[in-house]
Amino acid sequence: MVLGLVLVVGASSAAAAGAQPERGGDGWRGEVVAVQPLRELDASGVRDVLGGAQFDAGGVRHGVEVYQVLYRTVDARNRATVASGLLALPRNGERQLRVVSYAHGTELNRTDAPSMWRDGWAVAPALTYASAGFAAVAPDYLGMGLGPGPHPFLDVTTEASASLDLLRAARTVAAGQQRTLRREVYVTGFSQGGSGATALGQALERGGDGWFRLGALAPIAGAFDARRVELPALVGGTVAPPYNVGYTAYLVVAWNRLHGLYQRPEEFFAAPYAGKVEALFDGVHTGEDLAATLPGTPEELFTPRGLAVLRAPSGPFADALAVHDASCDGIRAPARLLVDRADEQVPVANSTYCATRLRTGAVVDVGTHPYNGSAHLGANIAGTAAALAWFRQLG
Repeated sequence: MVLGLVLVVGASSAAAAGAQPERGGDGWRGEVVAVQPLRELDASGVRDVLGGAQFDAGGVRHGVEVYQVLYRTVDARNRATVASGLLALPRNGERQLRVVSYAHGTELNRTDAPSMWRDGWAVAPALTYASAGFAAVAPDYLGMGLGPGPHPFLDVTTEASASLDLLRAARTVAAGQQRTLRREVYVTGFSQGGSGATALGQALERGGDGWFRLGALAPIAGAFDARRVELPALVGGTVAPPYNVGYTAYLVVAWNRLHGLYQRPEEFFAAPYAGKVEALFDGVHTGEDLAATLPGTPEELFTPRGLAVLRAPSGPFADALAVHDASCDGIRAPARLLVDRADEQVPVANSTYCATRLRTGAVVDVGTHPYNGSAHLGANIAGTAAALAWFRQLG
């Protein structure tokens, strides 16, 4: 293999621009547009990356080959578009590989997506699973990484479709390496990716793909009950700044694009923020930009009307929340909901709610292991180690 080679497979300017493909059906979804080999690491190199990100390196058994994959999928309007994601394969000589899909947590800047490999944190979960012998995929989501347009934050429908189509693309790329991805997919994800993981699990169980099916589910610190748990925590003061206003503003701006929550920002956002908020969520700004721009409380950021809508959702907003909050419904595969009960950003009641909606599953406390002072971020580290240990047992 020659690193740095870009393989273009079936790419077209129409696909990249988001135009509908000419042929009928949706058989084009998951087609590979381009593959960029990112890095080859031996086992020692994997341990170095994981150690630098404070992830557990105890499960490392193999080196890895890591690729950035650009592939065809659909946007929130069901129009053709492209998205990117990361594929990591173990260097273990195995021809048939079990698969883990990992959905990442909230990011603002598109370069923080897994396939951009900006830092070890973004790639550590995928490296964890691949170095243990799994094929690991990590979608960037729409509008992140190399994907066009703004990111539809917390839109479980497109998180599931982008994740499912990346699995299809990964199967093609792996076949090019004379490797086969097994049917059972172990699905996990952190924070925003928690409900993205359950939405993918639903899609797999409901026959969303002719090959892949759900093997097991292990989301980490997910906000599964946005209407009754997460939103009240954000608006009511349980979640402290800057996360309270940052997450809520992100949701309102992204869902206004999808569901028309307001006609003018001034209806939802108070002065002097109304003219600044939407630009912050363009995929270019950073968390530091949010902290420097937004106030510390929802009462300062939102108008009385905006606060009223957030506290008592109705109409299209309530309908969209209902779709999000149904991502756990009816999943039959074995499931563990991994949490840290000291989580300062996502209350554990989210996972308790999800457990009641699953056919089988339990909430598992992974303990508190703060990362940069955050129990929530630490849950990703501890949860990834716990998910790996469980997936290995299931195999």
